Amino acid sequence: MKRLTIILLFSLLMLAFIIIWGYSYRTSREEAYIPIEKNEVVIPSEAGVFERSEFAAEYANIPVDENHFRTLETYYDNRAYHGAPPSIPHPVESEISMGGKVCLKCHQNGGFVEKYSAYAPVTPHPDMINCRQCHVAENASNLFKETNWEKKDAPAVGVNNAMEGSPPVIPHQLQLRENCLSCHAGPSAPVEIRVTHPERINCRQCHVLNDKEIQDIGHFIRKNNEQQ
Repeated sequence: MKRLTIILLFSLLMLAFIIIWGYSYRTSREEAYIPIEKNEVVIPSEAGVFERSEFAAEYANIPVDENHFRTLETYYDNRAYHGAPPSIPHPVESEISMGGKVCLKCHQNGGFVEKYSAYAPVTPHPDMINCRQCHVAENASNLFKETNWEKKDAPAVGVNNAMEGSPPVIPHQLQLRENCLSCHAGPSAPVEIRVTHPERINCRQCHVLNDKEIQDIGHFIRKNNEQQ
């Protein structure tokens, strides 16, 4: 009886070993990649990075149009300050026509616009269709009251590396600008910040945010000492 018990126990151990080994062997042959399901939680700062990834290979082969390319100077001239939404540099026929799918006809995928002899910049947030909520028409014909506003210089290019040869840090916030290829690839991208390797679509793998400590300033108090 004792011998049968030992044989039975040994048989169970061998069977367990075979089952565990077989399961381990099957799982070791599976791909390590785990696709992200739509119902899973995604990091907000990563949500839009891959939206234009299908154009990455095409961007890598697009030559620079020396007659119509944008420079970083013109890129920032269209903004009131660094990080501000760009103004609309072309005339708008009707205020009612702005928003919806109207702006996306040119700014969703870009392309050359014969009317303005320029490439339309690609919006990094095509899901936000109420464009006039942030973008205002450029109108220099009206008179404005003078202020003491001083426009700060934009971050310089080529000096925001931790060390020589390292990937540059991201000098701006990612809110509404998660889609890196919208500004850094394609014919409408300024030549100074046009990436040389758009096919490497996982930009955040090498480029990190230049985060600064943000302190709580408490309640905002106007000059008349009325607490808001």
